[in-house]
Amino acid sequence: MTNTRITDPEILEKRYPVVLKQFAVNEGSGGEGLYVGGHGVIREMLFRHQLILCVLSERRGEFQPYGMDGGSPGKIGENWVLKCGGDRENLGAKNSAQLEPGDTFLLKTPGGGGCGDVTTETPRKMRKVTGGQFAKKGSVADYTRLQESA
Repeated sequence: MTNTRITDPEILEKRYPVVLKQFAVNEGSGGEGLYVGGHGVIREMLFRHQLILCVLSERRGEFQPYGMDGGSPGKIGENWVLKCGGDRENLGAKNSAQLEPGDTFLLKTPGGGGCGDVTTETPRKMRKVTGGQFAKKGSVADYTRLQESA
């Protein structure tokens, strides 16, 4: 599985022996700035069978997603194995681990760096997005319009 297209929970649980315990926005992971950096996500998966988990990711060590024009860097990501016995193992960016039934993999993706110097202007907070705030355009909107007009 890759995180490139953020696999739907139903597909993830059907194709792999996991239960998605959490899929949420990683609040506060974006860097400060005139424009706050974007938040990462949190995924927590409980494994139902014994297997080997392989992780290939970026921005999990000392290199934070950088800020621009005076903005602060975003938070680094984290990859953790939470053993059913209570032990925790930090996998780092690139690693593999033997998982047993009941073990959990906790993935936190990095936040984006902030943009702009907050000492010169008032920072703008990231706003929560609710339905209807985006202009409907692009291929999905075009397809929907065609379907609705038929």
